[in-house]
Amino acid sequence: MTKQLNAIALDIDNSKLLAEKLNLLLADYHVFYMNTRGYHWNIKGHKFFELHIKFEELYTDLAVKIDEIAERILTLGHIPLHTFTDLLKNSDIKEKRNVSDGFEAMKEILHSFQIILKSQRELLTLSAEADDEGTNSLMSDYITQQEKLVWMYNSYMS
Repeated sequence: MTKQLNAIALDIDNSKLLAEKLNLLLADYHVFYMNTRGYHWNIKGHKFFELHIKFEELYTDLAVKIDEIAERILTLGHIPLHTFTDLLKNSDIKEKRNVSDGFEAMKEILHSFQIILKSQRELLTLSAEADDEGTNSLMSDYITQQEKLVWMYNSYMS
């Protein structure tokens, strides 16, 4: 039996599964982004200037990745999640409200990276099995960059 292929010559069933997993990742990224914006706005204390800048760097990077993930879902032939209701319902990262302590914010960022890295590794495996180089490359690049960030944030916390 011949498999049905989508517009980029990937198996339709595999593409559907990848798009579903990417949508879950997209939801996590959105909540991570909003939490990080809140940390940026609300940070207080003697590390204010340092963390204010770092949080802005992080949420700017997260915004780029949100767009790339959504565009990958579209490339696979599916629709990215985009309502607050759907994003919150599908995210493993939970909303954080009024965090102004730098140590608490950093702990939450590290926890969010754990969730995202786990999902990205799963997508890396699935995309390799599906011969989806586009998703695989994206996940590989994200993992490499974020593992270094986790090391740096953990070093900061020590």
